[in-house]
Amino acid sequence: MFSRSITARRRNAQAGAAALLAVSGVLVLAGCQGDKPAPTVTPTATAVAPVTSVRALPPEPAAQAVWPLTGVASAKIVKRPTLSVKIENSSDARPQTGLEDADMVWEEVVEGGITRYIAMFNSTLPKEMGPVRSVRPMDANIIAPFGGMLAYSGGQRPFIDRVINAGIQSVVPTVAGGGFYRIGTRPAPHNMYASPKDVLARSAKGHKAAPGTQFDYADSVAGATAATQGKAAKTLAVTLTPIGHPTWHWDAKSSTFLRSEGATPAVSAAGKRFSATNVVVLRVPLETTRYHDPIGTPVPETMVIGSGKALVATGGKAVEAKWSKKSTKSQFVLTVGGKKVELAPGKTWFELMPTTGSWSLG
Repeated sequence: MFSRSITARRRNAQAGAAALLAVSGVLVLAGCQGDKPAPTVTPTATAVAPVTSVRALPPEPAAQAVWPLTGVASAKIVKRPTLSVKIENSSDARPQTGLEDADMVWEEVVEGGITRYIAMFNSTLPKEMGPVRSVRPMDANIIAPFGGMLAYSGGQRPFIDRVINAGIQSVVPTVAGGGFYRIGTRPAPHNMYASPKDVLARSAKGHKAAPGTQFDYADSVAGATAATQGKAAKTLAVTLTPIGHPTWHWDAKSSTFLRSEGATPAVSAAGKRFSATNVVVLRVPLETTRYHDPIGTPVPETMVIGSGKALVATGGKAVEAKWSKKSTKSQFVLTVGGKKVELAPGKTWFELMPTTGSWSLG
């Protein structure tokens, strides 16, 4: 075993010597080559074709402006505040003037089961509107999200204060008129009328801004939520009270619903049929307040802060929905299946139907 160890050492020594000689040879060879200059390499230029033209990308189409209360596109949008007007709807008040030009109309129940309108004007202003009547407790909550002005004939002090506290300009007749006047062809109190142009001229600082868009709008009637998800609704009959029966009939020619008071076609003083591109029914609680009208009838209040069931009719179809409103100044929200409803561009009428009322489709 010892001899094997010595032999192994000798072999290792011989191998190390041979490796050393090999390395030395490499170093000597490298040194000899280092005496000669390295060859110069000239880079070759690559020809690049000259840029003769740059193809411009087409500009993005500009978003078309729309009227905030109708969603209707227009090349010219006049920035003016919402003008809300209280208009009567008793049999003595018909036919009304200017109501056919409103962008939105809200029908509410008042004393004795009759109804009144809150007509909202922005895109179109009639020359005259009326009969103009008094304010009610729910008006502030309905109008507040739209801002602007409320024109009315008067009212009880607590109701007027609600309007002012909601940030709405209160506009009533003055000694000088201020846009209001009485006509001689009707008895009081159904003869108070107003000029929208003259009333708007009274807009005060802080109340001149145009309203924001309140609802989502599809590009067309066919693309609206009710038209794409609803069922056929050639007729929509609503019972608000025992004497309040608005009925809406689908008119394919005009792509609108035409209004009737029961079975009687509802027309304006100019002979125009009242129509709506969208009809929205909100099922709302109706509460009796501690206030009374001049003949002692309790004044009801439509409760529009909260949530409830709704029906949206567009394009000859109707879909059940949900409405909600968080506070006085917050917007009304309409949803179907958790997604916001898209109305069709055009006029919208809202039926504030008490929970004791009903709707039916035909």
